[in-house]
Amino acid sequence: MPVFAYRGRSGAGIVAGEIEANDRPAAVAQLRTKGVIALSVQERQAKVAAVKKIGGSVKDKDLAIYTRQFSTMVDAGLPIAQCLQILSEQSDSKTLRLVTSRIAREVEGGATLAESFRKFPKVFNDLFVNMLAVGESGGVLDVVLQRLSGYIEKAAKLKSKVKGAMVYPITIVSVAVLVIIFMMIFVIPTFAKMFQGLGAGLPMPTRIVMWVSDFTQRYIVFMVLAGAAGVYTLKRYYGTDQGSKVIDAFLLKVPVMGMLIRKVAVARFTRTLGTLISSGVPILEGLLITARSAGNRVVEATVMEARAAVTSGRTLSEPLKGSTVFPPMVVHMINVGENTGALDQMLQKIADFYDDEVDTAVTALTSLLEPLMIVFLGVVVGGLVVAMYLPIFKLVTVMK
Repeated sequence: MPVFAYRGRSGAGIVAGEIEANDRPAAVAQLRTKGVIALSVQERQAKVAAVKKIGGSVKDKDLAIYTRQFSTMVDAGLPIAQCLQILSEQSDSKTLRLVTSRIAREVEGGATLAESFRKFPKVFNDLFVNMLAVGESGGVLDVVLQRLSGYIEKAAKLKSKVKGAMVYPITIVSVAVLVIIFMMIFVIPTFAKMFQGLGAGLPMPTRIVMWVSDFTQRYIVFMVLAGAAGVYTLKRYYGTDQGSKVIDAFLLKVPVMGMLIRKVAVARFTRTLGTLISSGVPILEGLLITARSAGNRVVEATVMEARAAVTSGRTLSEPLKGSTVFPPMVVHMINVGENTGALDQMLQKIADFYDDEVDTAVTALTSLLEPLMIVFLGVVVGGLVVAMYLPIFKLVTVMK
């Protein structure tokens, strides 16, 4: 039987230790019967280290199809082992085929479904595994898988919207940078050689452009290396606790973009928590999973503060009132959901509403960026061309 290391809160304060259980939800339930509210429960790493290396990134689309097919086969009455065997043969993802084959052998050997899936955290996150555990223990695996596939599809659609909004400006800026570098290295030097024979002073804009061109030719390698080093340093800094907090807080304050990030965060939070609660996952466990999948450290900290408040007996809406992430309307609707006992349904309604809000925000962002990018290209490229033609215009004027 797996051994879980836990840390929790009891009447005597914070306690820690190990407990044997079939899976993580069972461990949490055992602790609850002992009067311990679990803060963290993790399977001992020695048990799963050998298989954690297996697996890699899986596209949301592949995972959604995989889950939907699994749900359909379970609903049709096929044995779990047979379902897994079929999935291991027909999935488009090589990673899913390999991992599912291993899971099928684990299940055939007597392991539970959730326990087997938990051994591949690179492919199946905590949300996926915990919902499987609830569906398996409650005998509603097909229903839980349907909810899970729906959640993955909607989450993937939301992510696609945001990525789509970023493609246009990134493409335009990249093309502009490449055009500028090409002009600085190959075009401007040609004009510079031509201007050397004029024997007259060059306008200030032309001299500045020629100096930048000369600097770019001399130090282009160092500029590329410096840019790569800057990106690497920023990425490493973001990988630290302090760095991720600073950058995520800054992103939330960026005009237009910050509002979009906030709406995406609200949609993801409500969709994830609503799906977990409706599937039977305890709210404390659901908040922990939701915080981990927030994608923004400020949102994660806010959710964890809310979780601590719920642990101490307060409602979920109370700690969210003072948050800069969750709007008053969201907090009020969560409060109504708690008072009526329909929190999961209310969270789903909020998620649907904010999915539409994200659509509107993405459209507004695209509409704003398009003219800005056109102006940017016109000013930069047009400015270079004008600076190079100024001496020619001056020469023509003198000749007249």
